[in-house]
Amino acid sequence: MSNQPLLTANKVNDFQTPDIAVYPLLKYIPKDWTVWECACGKGNIARLLESRGNKVIATDIKNGQDFLTYEPENYDCVITNPPYSIKDKFLKRCYLLDKPFALLLPLTTFEGKRQYWMEKYGIEVILLDKRVNFETPSGNGTGSWFATAWFTNGLNIGKQITFGKLQC
Repeated sequence: MSNQPLLTANKVNDFQTPDIAVYPLLKYIPKDWTVWECACGKGNIARLLESRGNKVIATDIKNGQDFLTYEPENYDCVITNPPYSIKDKFLKRCYLLDKPFALLLPLTTFEGKRQYWMEKYGIEVILLDKRVNFETPSGNGTGSWFATAWFTNGLNIGKQITFGKLQC
């Protein structure tokens, strides 16, 4: 994995998560867990988790902690809305860390080589019934042009996905 600062000047990745997008995930996160929010941006997810009693380690590449190379000492799980331009690297890193995780990702995450990791190590998904109105770099919200879901592992959501392979 590259140690290049991929996000510092890339506004395309700077979308903040509203609380409403996190609510469906909360019942699966024990309140006594320490959560690592590794792409915290302005801290929306971290503030919400702290308000319900979780201890949160909030880091971001903009503050010098690159998720792809940095790891705090004590945490129970990773929860974040990662930069979609490097979602493959975030997903792979989460599996390699071998901790429970929840990543808010576009449904296109199901496509291609990512399925290898999901099939090998497992994935549970919380599909959202509406598109998320993310806070944009300008500070205004916008209706998303794509659907997202929480891609989780180790949180015991209770529902798996079966992968089928087309025979050509």
